[in-house]
Amino acid sequence: MGEGKVVLITGGARRVGAGIARHLHACGTRLVLHYRGSRAEAESLALELNGARRGSVVLVQADLHDIAGLPRLVETALEGFGRLDGLVNNASSFFPSGIGHIDEAVWYDLMGSNLKAPLFLAQAATPHLKASGGAIVGIVDIHAERPMKSHVVYNLAKAGHAQLIRSLAIELAPEVRVNGVAPGSNLWPEGESFFDEEHKRRIEASIPLARIGTPEDIARAVKFLLFDAAYVTGQVLAVDGGRSVVL
Repeated sequence: MGEGKVVLITGGARRVGAGIARHLHACGTRLVLHYRGSRAEAESLALELNGARRGSVVLVQADLHDIAGLPRLVETALEGFGRLDGLVNNASSFFPSGIGHIDEAVWYDLMGSNLKAPLFLAQAATPHLKASGGAIVGIVDIHAERPMKSHVVYNLAKAGHAQLIRSLAIELAPEVRVNGVAPGSNLWPEGESFFDEEHKRRIEASIPLARIGTPEDIARAVKFLLFDAAYVTGQVLAVDGGRSVVL
């Protein structure tokens, strides 16, 4: 399934977002790809996907902290394709926030991208998702339930996103299903000294499936929850190679 459907992906220009975009596009989905600062990557991805299927991808630039501007992302889908069938709340800030190093700017950034924006974007998309019988998938994190040291606000934000998913599942039923995917280690963070090479080796050695995840692993789960899970809502699926079992 997915043929001809329209899905909006936040943070869709690179890394996991781009992996989700490529996988959904290969399933016949038309895409609205949001980006904030990754213009070159977004344009390159759109060129690639539109080259494979003309007119199947449109781009929209926005700062998700600008709540008043979020309805424009939904409007871009309607203007480009006339409908909206799915929303993937993927965009996320990620950086350490240990006690003694938390200020309002840290709170604003992490809570804004991981919780506030997904809520208000879902609210803007709801009438159109109800009309199409659509679905929302949020990218959470296994650390929403198993906190990561020195990442207090990030842990809180992802826990809030998981609860948002469960709350929206109740609020939007039966027309709209709402679920989440919780990755474990999936692509190492960029420019993050906390994850030195020895730390990475220890993490990978502890994962029951003996490797970190890939964007494709997450993308397959997102596709399932968007299009193939007609009787699933309010769930957060761990796609982590078993890492959460051993934490």
